[in-house]
Amino acid sequence: MAIAHWTIFADNESDKDFLFKQLLEARELPHGFAALQGMQGGLLSPSEIDRYIEEEERHDHKILTRGKKQHLQTMSSGERKKALLNHLLKQPLDYLILDNPLDNLDVSSRADLLQLLEGLANKISLIQLVNRWEDSLPFRSTFYLLRKNQLSPIEDPITLLKQEHSRQFIQPVPQPLEPIPLSTPLLVSFKQVSVSYGEKPVLHEISWELKSGEYWQLSGPNGSGKTTLLSLITGESPKAYGQDITLFGKKKGSGESVWDIKEKLGYFTPAMTDRFSGYHSLENMLISGLYDSIGLYVKPSPAEQRLAQDWIAFLGMEALGKRYFHELSPGQQRLIMCVRAMIKHPPLLILDEPTTGLDDSSAAMVVDLVNRMAEASKCCIVFVSHRKEPGLKPQYTLVLKPDIAGSKGAIEVN
Repeated sequence: MAIAHWTIFADNESDKDFLFKQLLEARELPHGFAALQGMQGGLLSPSEIDRYIEEEERHDHKILTRGKKQHLQTMSSGERKKALLNHLLKQPLDYLILDNPLDNLDVSSRADLLQLLEGLANKISLIQLVNRWEDSLPFRSTFYLLRKNQLSPIEDPITLLKQEHSRQFIQPVPQPLEPIPLSTPLLVSFKQVSVSYGEKPVLHEISWELKSGEYWQLSGPNGSGKTTLLSLITGESPKAYGQDITLFGKKKGSGESVWDIKEKLGYFTPAMTDRFSGYHSLENMLISGLYDSIGLYVKPSPAEQRLAQDWIAFLGMEALGKRYFHELSPGQQRLIMCVRAMIKHPPLLILDEPTTGLDDSSAAMVVDLVNRMAEASKCCIVFVSHRKEPGLKPQYTLVLKPDIAGSKGAIEVN
């Protein structure tokens, strides 16, 4: 008898935790999943990994990394998922639920995990929930669509795959209140920059220049040094001192302050979203980007309020203007955070994995937004991603390629 598998496509507003509870407790199984009645299941998900990380950090109780020196917190995304999978496979499971198993993995890590899961599919039932169509595992499945907490069967998933995403942002990009002065169009210059941590080399002889108006993608596998490279620009790494690095016309270590850099830099990474858990209006969220503050602690001027409203209109969110930031969907929050980083039109805008964890529709809107901002401004934009996003239109790509001496940089013209 063939082993049954299920593939569930979900958006970012779907209540997947409710679904996982239904499946694992098997009290009220959804229609179409009766075959799981009386079976033992397991869950491979980021929330489970977070639970084990917390157990290690709070109680020094190593479960997934028992017998190893390395802590779960210091592992890459792919290593963490493999550790949890190995732990689950030591149990007598009849089926396994996979929560976006390939998300946030580079090409090599995806291939490794995919090989493990394809072998597992010959032994037990797999239920995969994915937000991105390209992340669905390539074995025969029964297909479902999850919206909120409603699960519906899909007879022809190819129809959904072919749905076209129309461009969302056609209004003029709002201009800054006043331009930020620059002494040179050369914003960043790295010459033969190498970085090591202890005996571990991370970057090797990286040479890279960023100029006004350029549009870049920074890519490379997990652990290739993308975060380290960015920290040399943002001022968060002491490793920048003693290197041949010039930022906004000033040699690194020549007396520049962190605020000198922040004035000319816009930055966003999804982890920043958690800092805005209070009651922040959309207008105040955007205006806080002018002050580089977490929250707004000054009374905004009428001009600042008009600018924020112009951006809200640009995003098509006028109807959401009275809501608080934490009430928005993950996709809407991501758009607001990208605009918050852009609102002053910084000479350099860095967007670090802005589409990670998003469904296809939300990711496509972020890509459209970034493309539009690149077209209509003089900002130099750096889009950081381990995956090639459909529709992204960078002029250049810096690819970090791991090497025993540290990752080397290869520049591609798109």
